[in-house]
Amino acid sequence: MTETFIQDVGEGYSCSHDGDMMDVRAEVTRFAGASPLPGLVDAWHWSPAPGIDFAGALSRDGERLLQLSGRDSYDAELATRTLAFAREHEDEIFARNAFIGALEGFVAPEGTRFDAVVGVAPEVHRFYRNEKPELTPRVRLAFPAYSCEFSGNETLDEAITRYRTLGLTDLRRGPSPFLKMRYANTRTRGRSTNPGRGLADPDRLLDELRAIEGGAGSFVEFENRHGDVWRVEWRGAYHIVEWNTEDGRLREIGLADLLDFAVARLHA
Repeated sequence: MTETFIQDVGEGYSCSHDGDMMDVRAEVTRFAGASPLPGLVDAWHWSPAPGIDFAGALSRDGERLLQLSGRDSYDAELATRTLAFAREHEDEIFARNAFIGALEGFVAPEGTRFDAVVGVAPEVHRFYRNEKPELTPRVRLAFPAYSCEFSGNETLDEAITRYRTLGLTDLRRGPSPFLKMRYANTRTRGRSTNPGRGLADPDRLLDELRAIEGGAGSFVEFENRHGDVWRVEWRGAYHIVEWNTEDGRLREIGLADLLDFAVARLHA
């Protein structure tokens, strides 16, 4: 039996282990149906159920499994390229963030737009925790991704949220840019409940920008992966300011231009 395809993430998990050496290769090759992954040495593919595919490759030192999953979207060439990139650049992927690290420069197969590979640490994914918990600390997930989706400063809780909401197992997905936002709408009385800017879906940002029209004193703040922040206020018309600069000045902007501006900044 193979571990549940998408794990539930709870609190209090630790990836520590007792230091005993595990033969990761032997563990993987014992998975039902595991066969060599074409085009990459020390790598395998297995499928526990129709539409669910796994691919994994040993790390360069042989001590970890770099693993990818696909649901109804598996592509062998994409998997091979992703795992090869992850193996070659594993240290760089996790250099900025030990929980969920991403590295640009990935070249995806023709027909796909991925430009990065994201690595997900055991503290976040918790694969095999029920079936084979001693393997969990030895597994790092690796998925094709988009550079605009990660800031490099995600906390553990934020990393867990991103892992659970990005839909990484859809290997045909489009980008879902990193976004933090907060807002207050005096017309609808809607407001964010987090103490500061919280992770949000980009579609929510566009909806809230539209919704503040006509609400005097309403605002929306949004932050992209680079930490750049903009504040939009309704003052009889839309006004925007770059919020984290000393010389920022409110300027009037039309709704269409505002939405285009927000989308462009999130994808930057």
